[in-house]
Amino acid sequence: MASSMCRHMARSCASQAAKRVPRHGVPAMTQQRHISEQSPSFALNMFRGEVNTTEVFPYPQVLTEEQAEETRMLVDPTTKFFEEVNDAAHNDDVAEVPPKIMKGLAELGAFGLQVPNDFGGLGLTNTQYARLTEIVGAHDLGVGIQIGAHQSIGFKGILLYGTDAQKEKYLPKVASGEWVAAFCLTEPSSGSDANSIRCRAVPSEDGSHYILNGSKIWISNGSIAEVMTVFAQTPVRDEKTGQMVDKVSAFIVQRSFGGVTSGSPEKKMGIKASNTAEVYYDNVKIPKENLLGEYGKGFKVAMNILNNGRFGMGAALTGSMKKVIAQATQFATDRTQFKEKIHTYGAIQEKLARMGAACYLTESIAFMLSSNMDLGVTEFQVEAAISKVFASEAAWMVADEAIQIHGGMGFMKDTGLERVVRDLRIFRIFEGANEILRLLIALTGVQYAGSALKQDVKAMSKMDVGAIANFANKKFLWRLSSDDAITRCVHPDLANVAGLVDVCVPAFGATVTSLLQEHGKDIVGQQFALKHVANCAIDIYGMVAVLSRCSRSLSEGLPSAEHERVMTEFIVSEGSARVRQTLKGMGNLVTLDNYQRMQHLSNQMVENGGYVASHPLGF
Repeated sequence: MASSMCRHMARSCASQAAKRVPRHGVPAMTQQRHISEQSPSFALNMFRGEVNTTEVFPYPQVLTEEQAEETRMLVDPTTKFFEEVNDAAHNDDVAEVPPKIMKGLAELGAFGLQVPNDFGGLGLTNTQYARLTEIVGAHDLGVGIQIGAHQSIGFKGILLYGTDAQKEKYLPKVASGEWVAAFCLTEPSSGSDANSIRCRAVPSEDGSHYILNGSKIWISNGSIAEVMTVFAQTPVRDEKTGQMVDKVSAFIVQRSFGGVTSGSPEKKMGIKASNTAEVYYDNVKIPKENLLGEYGKGFKVAMNILNNGRFGMGAALTGSMKKVIAQATQFATDRTQFKEKIHTYGAIQEKLARMGAACYLTESIAFMLSSNMDLGVTEFQVEAAISKVFASEAAWMVADEAIQIHGGMGFMKDTGLERVVRDLRIFRIFEGANEILRLLIALTGVQYAGSALKQDVKAMSKMDVGAIANFANKKFLWRLSSDDAITRCVHPDLANVAGLVDVCVPAFGATVTSLLQEHGKDIVGQQFALKHVANCAIDIYGMVAVLSRCSRSLSEGLPSAEHERVMTEFIVSEGSARVRQTLKGMGNLVTLDNYQRMQHLSNQMVENGGYVASHPLGF
């Protein structure tokens, strides 16, 4: 019977193996670079139901004493500038970053934080950059977007892909703030689907330059940038067919080339101080030496720029959360209702606790990510997406609850909270909408799990029946047990809650495997299920990040260690329960029926042009 079961399992897996890795019909933002078959990434391996602690335990400490001291020396003047010189409310009212603020930021070196010293920048590491970004996020997200779009994506491509000549020409001037940079990808017909851009660049007849035509919308720094990283379709000969096809290429474009114009700054809901505009290109002549990266490989350039720049968002939003948490806590401490301070009431206590937990999670993920990047980790696309999704949604919740704690006062402009809420709303949309990033998280992980399953099938095809039975025990029935890998890594005081995560990982891997076996390549279309997969991945990675960080705090005896222990227990107990409940529900007939109901309801609303139900009054 056992041998029959194993032969059936092998045949079942083999029949799906060729269909495992989804490649077609995937939103462009989810089509990431090739992933190695064996990665040390904890986030990737959890999709296989396996625990690899290499990058998550112990919590990474990457700053040397010299770097830590350098960062401390930058923290104070940066904080002082934003508290005493910059006026976020004024910037919001006038909808711009005033020239004196731009000049002050340039004097601080804020335009070239990660540009190497040889090119006039501060040469900061990712972790140092994250620490300073946190300060900016605490005080003015509008200014943060203006300088962030400049360096985290604007000229990031030059840092990542630029030739020596390109770096020598452009980096000194963007680092000084003399030239502002912009990242130009989005078009009216292409948002998340970056491959569908229509902006076009064709080689000139003599091969000396490219001629660029088209437009880009919603470009941060669009009307003030001199240097732009522009993505356009270019004619490329297909190696297999010999036919000419369009593929995206990346270019460094200067406004001074001529033919570059921009519209008036957009009127936005939030981050009003930042400059956002449409940019037009009319027969712009781009010198051939301004091709960025390989010809026809611009999509990869764009995705890697975005992926590389996302780590800063979590740090910036950590700063935003800390600021509003302090404001809400002070209000709850001072406010008296029904003869008691409102912080003594359970309703307010729950809000403050959840706000603190969300911030602790965001901060733990953000600095684990930046530290691993500094350590040379190259496969961090899932971790970066997790950081961005969680941070943007956590910050929104925290700011919303801060307003609720303030009651009517929170709705008033003078508190400053309404501006923060308006500013925060965009973070769930740009640099990868959260819905698309959830697909990226899920499908990248599923692809990695699928490659392992394919290897298992290949191995089983060479075995006799007895060996297959033994192999199946080890590789397919791991879902029934846990090896306590995480528990063994944490501080003893966290062992009990760590065990909850140890159970979640194999259960999560089992669910991913089941989805692969059921849907094969068609899993790309199972977006209801993929959303749940991504949510579980976010929860599990977040729990591991706080367990690791808290373990370090306990081991070092930090003053906040006991507070962090209780916080971590709260986060893990709730997070693990949420994962278990989600995984249990994914195979539930009620859940599957509700997927169909939601699809049906949505289709009817589309057909009706909106709300369908008749009015209860009949007219």
